[in-house]
Order: sequence, then C-alpha cells, then structure tokens
Amino acid sequence: MAWVFWASGMTLVTLLSAFIVNRWRDFGLVALTSFYCLYLAASQIMATRIALFPLYFYTLQAPSAVFIYPFTAQVLDMINETYGLRAAQRAILIAFLTQVILVILIFLVKALPPAPWFELETQWQRIFSQGVRITASSWAAFLICELIDAKVFAWLKRRYPEKAWLRSVGSDLVNLSLDSLLFVIFAFWGVFPIGSLILGQIVSKNLIGFIDTPWFLWYRRLIRKKEEVSLAHVK
Repeated sequence: MAWVFWASGMTLVTLLSAFIVNRWRDFGLVALTSFYCLYLAASQIMATRIALFPLYFYTLQAPSAVFIYPFTAQVLDMINETYGLRAAQRAILIAFLTQVILVILIFLVKALPPAPWFELETQWQRIFSQGVRITASSWAAFLICELIDAKVFAWLKRRYPEKAWLRSVGSDLVNLSLDSLLFVIFAFWGVFPIGSLILGQIVSKNLIGFIDTPWFLWYRRLIRKKEEVSLAHVK
C-alpha cells in the first residue's frame, strides 16, 4: 500500500509541476521551489520514525523519510533541468532557510507549557526533541549534498546533453549516498546502531531514487512537448 501512495504522489506532482511550468513558466520556479521546501520539511519531521522496508530478498531498516527524500531530489532535478544551475542553487538556499525557521518554530512550541489534560506531552517532547536534532543535523548534510547534486547534474547535462537519464541517476546517486552517510552519523550517533541505518538508507534511498527516474523523464517529455508545440506555432 505504501508503494501505491508513493507512486500516486509522484505521478500527481509530476503532472502538476509540468502543468504549472507549461502554463506559467515564470511562476513555475516558485511552485517547484515550494514543493521542494515542503518535501524537505516533511522528510525532516518523518525521519523520527524508523521503519522496515521489506524487499523480496532482505528487510531494510531506515528512517521513514527515505520514502519522501527522493521527491526532493527529483524536484531539484526539475528545477535544474528547466531553469538552470543558478536557479537550483537559489532553491537550495531558500529551502535551507525554511529549515532554520522550522527549528525555531519547534523550539517556540516546545517552550509553551502543556495543557493539564494533554497526556502525550512526554512522547511529544521526545519525538520533537529528536526532530530538532535531526533537522539541525540535516543542515550540513543537506547543503553539502544538494549543492553537489546541482553541480553534478549541470555538469552531466553539459557533457551529455541528450542523456537525461544519466544526469538524473548520476546526480541522485551521489546526493543520496553521501546524504545517507552524513545524515545518519549526525542525527543518530549514540541513539541507534548506525551501521544498519546507513546501509538501509543508502540502499533504500538509491533504490527509490532510481525508481523515480521515469517520472523525471516523463516531466522532461511533457515540458519538451510544450516547447515543441510553441516553436511550431511561431514558425
């Protein structure tokens, strides 16, 4: 069932993104950056839950965010593909600032006294104390990995302009693998055994990152079709 939700979400976002970019090209960057920030915030919060990812040959353990984080990689690829490296770098910095604000807001709510009848205060504080550490830990990993991702994608696009799958898969492989290593060390050192988490994140993130490649190629095809139709109309 989780895979059905994932595929449905990826399809909806791809269609919606292509529609917005095709219909309102100037507004498209704002929309894609908004999606990017939303996915990143959701992945930070949901990373507090460690889940099992049963495969046919092995069951992986990883933060639940691995199901969502590849969405951010795909949207960054969309921005880079449509608007270029500079726009991707600006989106990364904007997303980073939203994560700083997220942590400030969590601290704000944590400072408020709970209602006397609220029975989940201990559990809430425990989850969002982890959430603050996870979010703060992800800042370094996020900036390093996303900026590298954007550079690798742009370089592959210049070097192999006709191989869209290569720049998507190649940049995601570098981003997701390095992020898995840095994020788990920063966020879970001393909390959980990190060996299995690192392995689980690298395998599961890259697996999902590879699976979402057809959606990026589909997005690119939808954008290209619109451009071809517009060019034919001008001629």
